[in-house]
Amino acid sequence: MAKVRITDTILRDGHQSQAATRMRTDEMLPALAKLDKVGYYSLECWGGATYDACIRFLNEDPWERLRLLKAGLPNTKTQMLLRGQNLLGYRPYSDDVVDFFVKKAVENGIDIIRCFDALNDLRNMETAVKATKKYGGTAEIAMSYTESPVHNEDYFVKLAVDIEKMGADLICIKDMANLLLPYKAYSLVKRLKQETSLPIVVHTHNTTGTGDMVLLKAIEAGADVVDTCLSPLASGTSQPATESLVATLKGTEYDTGFDLDLLSDLAGYFRGVADRLTADGWRDPSRVLGVDVKTLQYQVPGGMLSNLIGQLKQANAMDKYYDVLAEVPRVRKDFGYPPLVTPTSQIVGTQAVMNVLYGERYKMVPKESKGLLRGEYGKLPAPVNEEVRKKCIGNDKVITCRFADTLPPELDKLKAEMQQWYEKDEDVLTYAMFPKVAPKFFEYRAAKEKHVDSTMLNKADKTMPV
Repeated sequence: MAKVRITDTILRDGHQSQAATRMRTDEMLPALAKLDKVGYYSLECWGGATYDACIRFLNEDPWERLRLLKAGLPNTKTQMLLRGQNLLGYRPYSDDVVDFFVKKAVENGIDIIRCFDALNDLRNMETAVKATKKYGGTAEIAMSYTESPVHNEDYFVKLAVDIEKMGADLICIKDMANLLLPYKAYSLVKRLKQETSLPIVVHTHNTTGTGDMVLLKAIEAGADVVDTCLSPLASGTSQPATESLVATLKGTEYDTGFDLDLLSDLAGYFRGVADRLTADGWRDPSRVLGVDVKTLQYQVPGGMLSNLIGQLKQANAMDKYYDVLAEVPRVRKDFGYPPLVTPTSQIVGTQAVMNVLYGERYKMVPKESKGLLRGEYGKLPAPVNEEVRKKCIGNDKVITCRFADTLPPELDKLKAEMQQWYEKDEDVLTYAMFPKVAPKFFEYRAAKEKHVDSTMLNKADKTMPV
């Protein structure tokens, strides 16, 4: 058995899960030299919600962040999380946009693209995976793990076999809500190692308090790579702590070979970042570090839970909290048991809130729920409740083909729409992802560049000979 390898999520999922993705690039850069010495398999540092947070809240260019991170990590692979055909936005994009995005991601410094689809519909990952391979990236295809009458071990083994046929370089079990319990993890990894020939990656959280045990049992079953996070932003809604796992495996056949003193130095640095995130109100330790076994009962991931609470507080209806939690599994069953991960977690959660608040199920149906029932997000894992579908979308046609096949090319149209803000090709992708937010960011950037130019000009004036 070879030593297990580790992907650290401190630069992406750690602060996304615990602090609303508010870590700034200038807080990442001072740690890069030491992170690069650890010997990680990879550092997850881009994708997920980081792109959105950069332009919406931090006034940063996500592409500039990626280039700076790559420059500071010459010996470590950089990794991103991609939502298949949805890229880093919240709708399916045409194939030409997906291809162009992947091309630019690899060009700007991404080595490994972990690609997933909320419904595990492999058709929604085809274009992204082909593009990853075409442009020289490593394609890691993730299975969104969940449990339901249709989601059992056989389902995931069959899915993994199909993923291998698709041309994946690695297979990831993406357990976004910490529903995969330790002995189930052991059994699933064991079978995946027997029935596929690809390296197996295990990603979990510690929401239900079992994450460390899940990783340990997965490693014993033969997992090749596991995701952890440096301790200041680890555990709870985030990944299990890197240092704890490294210490546990030390001296065993799975020994990572990592230097615990180096990890301790890094933890000391990121403790300061975590303190800043807490002081600024982005990180609430009592919420993000609590163990919540309700997740096992209702299958509601941490991020979805905070969304539900936010919606109920806004409606002044926190007394309906447990009614909404009980409604989530019912909506999920009606909708054909989608795994609860972006965007299906938001769709199912919002529908459950509306069903409870309006006092009648499916009296109010958001366009996203209708899209899910129409097949716009892909093939649902199980048959839907046809009465519910009829009530929600009437006689609308249900799409059974790959939805992206119905989308005409849109790259040229997007370029034309955003021409007034264009500085580089990547700007077109920023606009494609977030057409409402991007213009404000572009205007901020232009004003900042103008200010920098005028400052430099003033300095130049003062140093010019008379």
